Amino acid sequence: MTAPDFVRIFAHSNALLVSHVGNLLEAAGIPVERRNLSLGGGAGELPLTECEPEVWVAPHNRARAEVLIDQAMTGQSDASDWTCPGCGERLEGMFDACWQCGHVRPG
Repeated sequence: MTAPDFVRIFAHSNALLVSHVGNLLEAAGIPVERRNLSLGGGAGELPLTECEPEVWVAPHNRARAEVLIDQAMTGQSDASDWTCPGCGERLEGMFDACWQCGHVRPG
């Protein structure tokens, strides 16, 4: 994957948030490229826009990535709530495993 084949999808001064977004997209099957994760110390010497940590994706993944990022930032999810078949605990749709007993969400 070469740099010209990617578009910047997310940038933020908080490297942890940028890493979280990258992990979220990768978990959804979208390959990402993380950039500038260690340039924060250059702020002031370099333009801020060139120091911010960023997540880049292939252009054909842009629309889906934007939806996933928007859902994550606003707390929305397409996944419905579910009941654990192992212990009966009621769980929010964002969870893939039961926090109580560890049973994996049924497919």
